[in-house]
Amino acid sequence: MKLDGITSFVAVAEAGSISEAARTLRLSKSVVSERLAELERSLGATLLHRTTRRLSVTEDGAAFLERAKRILREVSEAAADLAERRGTLAGPMRISAPVTFGRLHLGPALYPFLAAHPGIELSLDLDDRRVDIASGAYDGVVRHGTIDDSRLMVWRLAPSRRVLVASEDYLARHGLPKTTAELDAHKGIFYTNRGVADWRFATPEGIEIVRARVVLRVNNGDMIRDAAVAGLGIALLPLFIAGPDIRAGRLAVVDVGVRPAPEFLYLAHPEGRRPSAKLRALADHLKAAFRDPPSWEEGLSLKNAG
Repeated sequence: MKLDGITSFVAVAEAGSISEAARTLRLSKSVVSERLAELERSLGATLLHRTTRRLSVTEDGAAFLERAKRILREVSEAAADLAERRGTLAGPMRISAPVTFGRLHLGPALYPFLAAHPGIELSLDLDDRRVDIASGAYDGVVRHGTIDDSRLMVWRLAPSRRVLVASEDYLARHGLPKTTAELDAHKGIFYTNRGVADWRFATPEGIEIVRARVVLRVNNGDMIRDAAVAGLGIALLPLFIAGPDIRAGRLAVVDVGVRPAPEFLYLAHPEGRRPSAKLRALADHLKAAFRDPPSWEEGLSLKNAG
């Protein structure tokens, strides 16, 4: 059994066609087909079912696929470990991160890191859903929120201050709330990936939960900000999203006398799995790039930001 055959099989299974896999591998279709045929002969099993219109993985192929992926991952990690022993950061690394933070801040911080370490092959998945880092699909996950998953080992990258915001137009029409109790009568814009539609504030007595009237629930921070700018209601947003609009006067900070529960930006990896040198180097780089207080808070003086 040859490694190039396993590589070809995984590429074809993931792409759904030999021609697409050939383009990904930068090989001819005939070479990929030959490698697949040789792998099937060595295993004594048919891995792919081919017709003139489509290609699908057989039952034997599905059983072999996950192990084949693991074989390739182990080989890649072994090669990366040897490179790291020689003082070089190299090899594949897969990271997941939230969409808005990734676009606004993570990307600009990543580019100089990748330029300094050209041997790293980074796959960055931007997704606002909470991916399961314990599944092993990612080397690390950049998250924004509280750190409460005991299965994770984390590096704190930066504190994340959050504020209640609304447009001046909305506040002129509905009034400026000055206490958490007054928020009950207002319209709220909520982040669906948080679960329930509420806001949580840190008080001397503990966490206070406030539920305003829902006007919009959405799973993207950019749209929450846009809805607040459009005057739909009040939103609780991190300063890495709301900062520019606060500075420009498109959003006003709503001070209700208490701070939102504290949150962080952090890089997580599964417990019990030794993080690679390149993942540790990435964490150090991002922490230095974001700083404390973070660069996106410059010029903002906010009394009750979380």
